[in-house]
Amino acid sequence: MTDRDITRRKFAAGAAAATGLALTWRPALAKLAMPTSPVDLNIVDVAGNLALTQKAIEAYAAAKTDVVGRVNFTKAPAPELPGKLKAQQDAGRVDIDLVLTGTDALSAGITQGLWVTLLPDHEADLPKLQDIYQPAAWNIQGLAQGQGVVVTYYPSGPLLEYMPDAVPQPPTTAEELLAWAKANPGRFMYARPANSGPGRTFLMGLPYILGDKDPKDPEKGWDKTWAYLKELGETIEYYPTGTGATMKELGEGSRDMIASTTGWDINPRVLGTVPAEARVAALKGFHWVSDAHYMAVPKGVSDDKLAVLIDLFNWLLQPAQQAFTYDQGYFYPGPAVKDVTLAMAPQESQDAIKEYGRPEYEALISGNPIELPLTPEKLVIAFRIWDEQVGGQKVKK
Repeated sequence: MTDRDITRRKFAAGAAAATGLALTWRPALAKLAMPTSPVDLNIVDVAGNLALTQKAIEAYAAAKTDVVGRVNFTKAPAPELPGKLKAQQDAGRVDIDLVLTGTDALSAGITQGLWVTLLPDHEADLPKLQDIYQPAAWNIQGLAQGQGVVVTYYPSGPLLEYMPDAVPQPPTTAEELLAWAKANPGRFMYARPANSGPGRTFLMGLPYILGDKDPKDPEKGWDKTWAYLKELGETIEYYPTGTGATMKELGEGSRDMIASTTGWDINPRVLGTVPAEARVAALKGFHWVSDAHYMAVPKGVSDDKLAVLIDLFNWLLQPAQQAFTYDQGYFYPGPAVKDVTLAMAPQESQDAIKEYGRPEYEALISGNPIELPLTPEKLVIAFRIWDEQVGGQKVKK
């Protein structure tokens, strides 16, 4: 979800207990020496990930005052970050130490050579990821090409979210969705895929639903998908730059149906942005397209800071810290590490998911294939084609 536009409530509990945890879940740093005095860390979030990890990061800083000074958090749109980083690197003045990103900015950074190679260069300093990750999280780790480390994971979508009073019989196939959109122009919406988790998942999920030639090749294998999106686009008033706007419009009643994911279904209803009675549906032929948030380090970061960041990665991959990622359903479920149950999460998380989660998700997750997103190079191509041929002229902030 690259697109955290909704103002969130923060976790009120759990940080004090977290600060007392010992960093015992990793081997000692072998290649990089920890700094002899505290370093400040500048963390940029282009995925909404701080909603899931900020409390754990703050707990780490509180527990490690000998090596961490100030931690500065900033949020930015994913499409803007690679250009900013490239300019800083070209000038030899990198002031971003850690990027929390989805596959969007991660992919752009990989294709432009912006990231430090973490694996295998620093493999000895991290847990054995294959051993600690859920299988699907381990699979999506491969997309990072060693230039990022998965910190949160969810099966994502694509789902349709709708108001049942306006859509009493939701579409069950892609053809029915298109027919409904034509009969109700302007009432369906999704956000620009390059800066929206649901938009991106909708884009990558359609080739499976439509039976396209090669769902992994947007350039040569998506003839049905691009034709479908262009025709659907004739019914769409505009494409916002972030998912939050689509949720707001659904909640206000100016749209009746939008693209969504498990987390974007649950969390806006927790926050009251979308009415609790909103429903979700999956189209015939549906495959999950999984999603993850990654920790990536820009080239140009000092060895002192890199040593601390790798130590932070170990902290964030502990089960106790992973339990925070249940949040209020934003990236549902959230944990990338296996055997992290909802019962381990803060009570606020447990209460929110109990009230606003959906019993049908368990069957949907277990009963449908889970696909990897496009590779970084292919995802960049898909974004370019969408911007040029589908929605670029209708994108509105």
